[in-house]
Amino acid sequence: MRIGVLSDIHSNVFALESVLEDLQHRDVDAIVDLGDIVYGPIAPRATCELLQEQSIKHVQGNQDRMLHEVKDLEIANNPTLQLMFDELSTDQLTWLKALPYDLYLEDDVYLCHGSPRSDTDYLLEDISGGTPRVKEDSAILKMLGNVTAPLILCGHTHVPRIVELSTGQIVVNAGSVGLPAYRDDLPEVHRMENFSHHANYSIVDKRSVGWCIEQIRVPYDFGRALEMVRSNQRENWVRLLEEGRA
Repeated sequence: MRIGVLSDIHSNVFALESVLEDLQHRDVDAIVDLGDIVYGPIAPRATCELLQEQSIKHVQGNQDRMLHEVKDLEIANNPTLQLMFDELSTDQLTWLKALPYDLYLEDDVYLCHGSPRSDTDYLLEDISGGTPRVKEDSAILKMLGNVTAPLILCGHTHVPRIVELSTGQIVVNAGSVGLPAYRDDLPEVHRMENFSHHANYSIVDKRSVGWCIEQIRVPYDFGRALEMVRSNQRENWVRLLEEGRA
């Protein structure tokens, strides 16, 4: 089975279009998406519409979940959240709410956004120093809990990563289709950066001797995304998208 793996689109329909176009030439059997689909000041409605036209299996990201848990006061104080509710239809919000937390493809492949236990976990990265470094094997296995699938696909950190564990399991983070860098204050101040504007995704291919894994960076017309973030008054996203730096 040859699978295209998307994650963390964050409403960047222009990056998504380029990734889907690239996938047309890659002969994949299936495409999966690991969540955080629409949160961002670019094009949430168009992103939803494009994805719903595709045959893609999705899991829900933490910021997809947030859309049906957020309070009115939080929306009023967050221009990006307000944009979500201004643009997205009731049907689209219902679709996002109904996405599963995690998913198995047969018994071989397990999909989640963060980790099996929380969609806000960083499964592979320790960010205690402010920039990501890979956790010890034992710490990753503890977070996986009872998940024994040979291949685990996760997102959330926006950093493409492949880690093989002592169990022989392989964890793949596909990076981010639509947002190559960000800064966050929780659980402590840290930065995730990819240092280019490219859209990231992965292809995993099951072969007789194991999984072949490709981490792919696709160029796209990020100027169109910059126009949208500026028109939606989110200038702080400009450098994130243009340079992949936070």
